[in-house]
Amino acid sequence: MSTQKGNTSRSRRQKYQNRSAFKNDLHDKSQKIKMIKSLTPEGICQRCKDIIDWKIKYKKYKPLTQPATCVRCHNKTVKRAYYTVCQPCATAAEVCAKCNIKQSVVIEPSPTEQEQNIQDKELQFELRQLKERERRTYLRQVEKGETPIDLPRGAGKFDDFSDDDDEDDDDQEEGHNSNDENNS
Repeated sequence: MSTQKGNTSRSRRQKYQNRSAFKNDLHDKSQKIKMIKSLTPEGICQRCKDIIDWKIKYKKYKPLTQPATCVRCHNKTVKRAYYTVCQPCATAAEVCAKCNIKQSVVIEPSPTEQEQNIQDKELQFELRQLKERERRTYLRQVEKGETPIDLPRGAGKFDDFSDDDDEDDDDQEEGHNSNDENNS
C-alpha cells in the first residue's frame, strides 16, 4: 500500500492470512532444535528474557560455537548466545547478563519441574524417616513460616525431645511395682 497523496482513504486487508501458528520444528527434527527449545534464559531481566524467548520460538536463535568475551572481565567465559556478561560477573555485579544494566530486575535461575519433583520426593522420604515427634515439630515450623534450614535428623535441633523421659517413667513405675511386691 503506497502513501501517495489521496491514497490514504483506501484500506486493504492483508492478502495472505496466517491459517496456523508457526511451528519451530515442523520440518527439522534435529537434536540442535530440541536443544534450543529446551533452553531457559537465566540471570537476565524480563525484557531480555522476552527477546530470547521470541528468538527461540521463531527459530531465530543461533547458539554460540565458541565462548564469547565477557565485557567486564575480558575473558572468554560467556557460554550462551546473545549474552555479554559471564554468569559470575553478572551475579557479582547484580546486572542483567545480556544488556548489562543494573536497574533491571534480574531473573534468577529457578529449578525446573523435574528438579522440583525430585526435591519434593527427597523431602517426603526424609520426613518418613523421622520420628513422629520430630516430624510434627518440623511441619509445625514450616506452617508458621519458620522454615528450618535442615531437617532435624543429625542437626541436633530436637535433642530435648529424647525418649529418655519415657524410660525414666518406666523405671519409676517398676520401682513402684517392686515396692508393692515388698509390702505384700
